[in-house]
Amino acid sequence: MRGSTVMRWVTAIGEAFLAVPFIGGIFVMSTGYSALGVMFILHAITLVLAIRDHSAKSGSILGLATSAFAWIPFVGWFLHLVTAVVLVFQAVLSRPRYY
Repeated sequence: MRGSTVMRWVTAIGEAFLAVPFIGGIFVMSTGYSALGVMFILHAITLVLAIRDHSAKSGSILGLATSAFAWIPFVGWFLHLVTAVVLVFQAVLSRPRYY
């Protein structure tokens, strides 16, 4: 499995956790919003790996935007949810197919 695919799964799980109503928000606020900074760094790493692997980049770019705007309460929840779904789809579609 390519590094970009592994990182897509990692960031998708992180985004899905942050998209859980109230729990994700409480976690982000309890870390002093540094969880968003960590997710930003993870999305940047995923983007670099996707560029290297010549694979889809939109999920990582969306994740970077989500990390930047997720401090807005309900907008953040929606962005985390959409980003998690996009990253899961890209991770599933980027797996090698065995026929």
